[in-house]
Amino acid sequence: MSAPDAGAKPELQRWHVTEPYLNLRCGLGEGPYYEEASHSLRFVDIKKKRVHVVDLAKIPYPNPNPDVDPSPSSAPSVVLSGGGGLETFQLDTPVSVTADIEGVDPRERILIGVKYGLAVLDRRTGAYEYVARFGADKDDERLRANDGAADPHGRFWLGAMSDFGYDLRPEGSVFLFDGTRPARTMRHPVAIPNSVGWSPDRRTLYLTDSTARTIHAYDYDPVAGGSAPRDRPFYVHPGTGEPDGFRVDVQGNLWQAVYGEGRVLKISPEGKLVGEVRLPTRNVTCTQFVGTELFITTAGMEEGEGMPEEVRLSGALFRVDVGVKGLEPFPFKLN
Repeated sequence: MSAPDAGAKPELQRWHVTEPYLNLRCGLGEGPYYEEASHSLRFVDIKKKRVHVVDLAKIPYPNPNPDVDPSPSSAPSVVLSGGGGLETFQLDTPVSVTADIEGVDPRERILIGVKYGLAVLDRRTGAYEYVARFGADKDDERLRANDGAADPHGRFWLGAMSDFGYDLRPEGSVFLFDGTRPARTMRHPVAIPNSVGWSPDRRTLYLTDSTARTIHAYDYDPVAGGSAPRDRPFYVHPGTGEPDGFRVDVQGNLWQAVYGEGRVLKISPEGKLVGEVRLPTRNVTCTQFVGTELFITTAGMEEGEGMPEEVRLSGALFRVDVGVKGLEPFPFKLN
């Protein structure tokens, strides 16, 4: 029997998803977040200015009827009834990410990233109120919030980028909100700042720069919460697509969505590609663990932008069991 080739690359783990779990035809589905208190999955539609909450106990999988289209509303902020385990909040501003607030029942209030910074959404009324803004003196109309996350110390890292309707420029930043003073700029300039996450030992902070096709890594102090001012490239994507949102599993692997390539990459703690999830639509945006299942959001495509099946399933929510659990998200400390 011949010995294995020492220079051969190990075989990638592969998963293939063919059907959606739920298809809300999102313009830009993003920011999936597991709400443990209600066993629900929250995610947003940035373009349609909506927050969706899916009761995972009420919508089975496989879902015999995955296509749902909540009725549009012109109201500034209102709860739309999707029925059957789906709750949708219609806002008057792009909403990009959600998080739990420490000591607050998420079925009542949650944190959201919106046009000018951070706000608290009252789920009982559908109204939201800003708690922190990007600009100390005035708002920049060109910018809107993008992805972000609370860190182990309860602060919130939130990216800002060119808003819809403006030409995309490297004018964005990554801000840090600690609830007690104006936001601090942690990285500038950047065109599309995306997901932020931490290693299991909390000693490494990861940040995706989509247009640079790079995941950056910073040394992070798990006690004091400080991060190194300079980064090191953790993973540079060689393909034509752009790395978008990610989550980290308990083994330290990153599950990185790639916009434009119809796949999620499993990247080892050493920055090596070790697996992939293939999806039937192209614009994959972000991931979220619920147990060992990976939920995956996608963005919409117009007719002619891809094959008919890619377009039909664009903007849908997918799920697949990948056999490993993810790290739990940290709540935001609202002071």
